[in-house]
Amino acid sequence: MGRMRDGQGTLVVWGESADVSVPLEIAASYRARTKGLLGRESVEGAILLSPANSVHTFRMRMAIDVAYLDRRMKVIAVRTMTPGRLGRPRLRARHVLEAEAGAMAGWGLRVGARVEVSGRG
Repeated sequence: MGRMRDGQGTLVVWGESADVSVPLEIAASYRARTKGLLGRESVEGAILLSPANSVHTFRMRMAIDVAYLDRRMKVIAVRTMTPGRLGRPRLRARHVLEAEAGAMAGWGLRVGARVEVSGRG
């Protein structure tokens, strides 16, 4: 997987019964990753932080779902984090996906699932 750039794309979650496509914001620069979802009331779809292996929710206004992805875009952990938390770094994680709390379960995103990013950068 090549190096990503900031921009818009589509996240495809490969599901058991159906594939789900979600609007995706890609945050690959230090500045974009640092800002992430800070100060937002909501997020349309998801945001991918790359490279990243941990996140925090300090100064966040909402609870979020966080999925840690390995270098092959396989989900290695999924957590829901409330504002004011520090997530522990995941050793094998290379990317972190963030969405509104509850969204990932609706997409069928869970440990072991594979995702794909299209139209990146």
